[in-house]
Amino acid sequence: MENTEVPRVRFKDATGERTARWRSEGGTRPPQKIALADDTTRAAVAFRQACEGAWLLYRGDWRNARQLLTAMSHRIEERRPEAQSDLKAAFQAHRQFQSTVHQVLSRVLVVLDERHVPELRTAPDVREACLEVWGPADEPSVVSLRELLGMVGAHEWRKNGLELAALGGRIHPHYGVFAPIRSEYVDLVAQAPLARVERAFDVGTGTGVLALVLAKRGVAKIVATDVDPRCVVCARENVGRFGLDQRIEVQERDLFPEGLADLIVFNPPWMPAQPRSPVEKAIFDPDSRLLLRFLKELPSHLAPGGESWLIVSDLAELIGLRPAGFVPQAVQAADLMVVEELSTPARHPRSQDKDDALFAARSRERTVLHRLERR
Repeated sequence: MENTEVPRVRFKDATGERTARWRSEGGTRPPQKIALADDTTRAAVAFRQACEGAWLLYRGDWRNARQLLTAMSHRIEERRPEAQSDLKAAFQAHRQFQSTVHQVLSRVLVVLDERHVPELRTAPDVREACLEVWGPADEPSVVSLRELLGMVGAHEWRKNGLELAALGGRIHPHYGVFAPIRSEYVDLVAQAPLARVERAFDVGTGTGVLALVLAKRGVAKIVATDVDPRCVVCARENVGRFGLDQRIEVQERDLFPEGLADLIVFNPPWMPAQPRSPVEKAIFDPDSRLLLRFLKELPSHLAPGGESWLIVSDLAELIGLRPAGFVPQAVQAADLMVVEELSTPARHPRSQDKDDALFAARSRERTVLHRLERR
């Protein structure tokens, strides 16, 4: 039976012993021991305590809490690993460093009251951001300040949207849903040769962006799927913004919907590594399991004469996480064939950043759309 018990945390402040709901996007267990921090706490002390595993509940001014977190961030940046010529080792060191950053900086906590109002002086109104992620509250909660700031930033993205030339409009990502800031894959779907398609599947739709591009290109009926409920809600909202509810149906599914399609589009996670948060599942696919499963199941969902567009970055191959030619070999093993490859170089900021630990690979990265058919 599923455990539905609400995780709780106990702490002591000036008002005495208290208990509150524990909130953690990554499923971190509630801390057992919590120390207090305030406007007099020095960053060096807080950083040392956090590195030693202490949890710090901030009681004071919101701006000072943010300044403390920023100062701690500067200190941990001084520990960033040096560049390595071995790209695979550099990737592993980078991932380990990012994990350390998350563990240390997430240890500064804040209390929200039963209306999602931070119990800190000068705190901004974060209620709408919290409602979008958690829904209404009926009791106080404790959350990482870093996580709360991420929610506030995501709320601004959701409100303002992200302009995409391929759509001729804005896509509005939700918190926990991968935003199409790397637009190379979107552009490839907008430009690939497209015969008359009556029904298409957009597998792992996320924000719904590829389904919307297909609709703009004239596909009559599209079923977009995602296993993550947040993605389903996000995609439905974006489809509604474009007034395409009658042509695009969004379903909560693990990969494929029922039936057959003339075209099946899939932009899988492109790095074969372990995700460390829900949103990272759009980037990291352990042992390429999702990619290989998609290819194995794909033939039984293609209509006669249909094709699939598999869009994958070659960064994993350049780093050495996958052998060269991995995708074409996996396609062949699934009794499929590549009829054409369309590619585009990376344009995202990291591909131009010479200080990035993986610049040697990112500067050569290409995103490839593989047009697949049954053998």
